[in-house]
Amino acid sequence: MSHSQSKRSDNSDPQSEGSDDTPHITSGLGGSVISRRNFLRAGLAFGGLTVAGVGGYVWWRRQPPDHDLPRLTVEEAFAKAKADELILVDIRTPREWRASGVPVGSHQIDMRREDFLEALDQVIGGNRNAALALICARGVRSARVTLALDAAGYSNVADVPEGMLGSAAGPGWLRSNLPVARWTGQG
Repeated sequence: MSHSQSKRSDNSDPQSEGSDDTPHITSGLGGSVISRRNFLRAGLAFGGLTVAGVGGYVWWRRQPPDHDLPRLTVEEAFAKAKADELILVDIRTPREWRASGVPVGSHQIDMRREDFLEALDQVIGGNRNAALALICARGVRSARVTLALDAAGYSNVADVPEGMLGSAAGPGWLRSNLPVARWTGQG
C-alpha cells in the first residue's frame, strides 16, 4: 500500500473537503456538506436576528401607545390636584414609591393589583366621571392604563406622559422640582 493510498483510508472524500483546509460538517441526511465557517456564520446571523427581535420588542414595550385622550404636564397635574380639580393616581409599584417617593397629593394604586378597578373606584367614590390623572415613571404605563380606563367607562381620564422620571414629553416630576412625599405604606 502506498503512502497516498493510506491517507485516503480514513474515509475522507477529497471532493467534499474543498480546496482549503477548512473542516466540513456532513449532515448525514443525503450527504450534504457545509463548512464549519458557514455553519458558524449561519448561527451568528440567526443569533443576531434573535437579538434584534428581542431588542425591538423591548423598545416597543417602552413606547407609550398613541392616544387622543387628554394629556397634562406634571406642573398642570400638580396644580389641578392641589386645587382639588382632579384626583392624581400614581400607578407605579411599591418598590418605585420607596425609591423615589410619591407626588404630593397623589393616591398610590399599584396597577398590577388584581383589584385595581375596585381600589380606584374607592378613591373616586364610585364616580366614573371624576377627573383623574395617571402618572407612572416615564409615561408608558400611564398611557396604557389611561386607554384601558377609557375603554372601561371612565370618562374623564388624563395621562401625565412625563411621568416621575421624565420622558420625551418633558423633564418629569422629579426634575421639575415638584414636591415629593416619602411613601410610608407597606408592600
